[in-house]
Amino acid sequence: MLAVTRGSFRVFRLLLSQQYRRRCLRPQNFRPSRTLQDFRWDRSLQMLSSRMLHTTTAQRGPIVQFKLSDIGEGIMEVTVKEWYVKEGDKVSQFDSICEVQSDKASVTITSRYDGVIKKLYYDVDAIALVGKPLVDIETESGSELIQEEDVVETPAMAREEHTHQEIKGHKTQATPAVRRLAMENNIKLSEVVGTGKDGRILKEDILNFLAKQTGAILPPAPSFQEVQIPGPAAEAPAAKSISTPGTFRPTPKPPRPAFTATDVIEPIKGFHKAMVKTMSAALKIPHFGYCDEVDLSRLVVLRSELQSVTAGRGVKLSYMPFFIKAASLSLLHFPVLNAAVDEGCQNITYKASHNIGLAMDTTQGLLVPNVKNVQLLTVFELAQELNRLQALGAAGQLGTAELSGGTFTLSNIGSIGGTYAKPVILPPEVAIGALGKIQVLPRFGADGQVVRAHIMKVSWSADHRVIDGATMCRFSNLWREYLENPACMVLDLK
Repeated sequence: MLAVTRGSFRVFRLLLSQQYRRRCLRPQNFRPSRTLQDFRWDRSLQMLSSRMLHTTTAQRGPIVQFKLSDIGEGIMEVTVKEWYVKEGDKVSQFDSICEVQSDKASVTITSRYDGVIKKLYYDVDAIALVGKPLVDIETESGSELIQEEDVVETPAMAREEHTHQEIKGHKTQATPAVRRLAMENNIKLSEVVGTGKDGRILKEDILNFLAKQTGAILPPAPSFQEVQIPGPAAEAPAAKSISTPGTFRPTPKPPRPAFTATDVIEPIKGFHKAMVKTMSAALKIPHFGYCDEVDLSRLVVLRSELQSVTAGRGVKLSYMPFFIKAASLSLLHFPVLNAAVDEGCQNITYKASHNIGLAMDTTQGLLVPNVKNVQLLTVFELAQELNRLQALGAAGQLGTAELSGGTFTLSNIGSIGGTYAKPVILPPEVAIGALGKIQVLPRFGADGQVVRAHIMKVSWSADHRVIDGATMCRFSNLWREYLENPACMVLDLK
């Protein structure tokens, strides 16, 4: 019995020795000069390397493709105008990634993730497609991935009008709960000053803004001198800097012309592409033209008296709020001019809101933002909104909310010295007006004597399929009456 046990032990020991030799004699493990201390050192390095690899792997997260989602308005492509990040940059939620431009508006894309930029898919001025990736972001393992569709953050969304905004380097940030609170109280986040980290808007900021709104006067603008306003004549919402009376402002020198030896071909894109589409549709409309002149002498006096009042509230008062309000009061009597027709001119829709557009000459081209619900606003509130639109236009941050939904348009060619024009209707609208510059001209007074008068020419265009000449004439006469006798506007203001 003892011999059998010893024999079994010898066989077992022989098997173990053969298995050990097979493992040790493998080419990758055969190192005859290694000592026991070397094996212990290598073992320590392997354990340390394994720990470091485990730690590095734990800190890294998945790489997410940040896609360009549907902006709306049927837009399928945009132009990348500027990158705010580069490969290798670390980004956090709400950080700006890039600015893109569609044929409707400029859009700032913000990050929804915390992580590191791994790849940029487009160069500057390249065409980015909706639904395709913009960047790859290596997210942090501790950050919660958002599985819902990527959202494009625009300066002013058409749905909520509450989003991140970046005006002259200032970003507006807010959590979904704060956005919901602002939306429920009809507050635009762009008008609220954030006191949180990096300018983030907090719940307390919304509540404080509501408390200030209980009065009839809204908070003044941050700096009166920094507000962008029209010129001293028949101002339009073009971006012009304010100069206080008595200060010297040198005449800007025009840029020197650049001569090239070869022809230059550029693709039509962005806002110019939108103009091609809109004007091609507009030329299908039979235009009816009507011109008149308005004596603004009394309005000039009234504005000069009110300028100090509005300046004390931080708002620059131009003539445009009066022009817009007079148009709204006149549209109440002639609702057909505040209407829209379908493409086949089979139906006409009478719009309840007076969303009056203002043709604006910007560095990006001709843009037409509109003031919403003019029929509900005072002249001072109109001046506030114009100041805001002018600041957005100067910063190139006009969004879809400002550029869509117009029902009637005024174009101020007088801001650059024009007198007459033949304005083109913006479909589906049915009427548009062009305002000339205000000129001091001699006119005969009621006593037959020659007097100084502030005269402005106005040129109207209307869709002759639905508007006749008599209607356009009567509307113009009423609008002129409000401006020539501004005291009459008080009787009809609500």
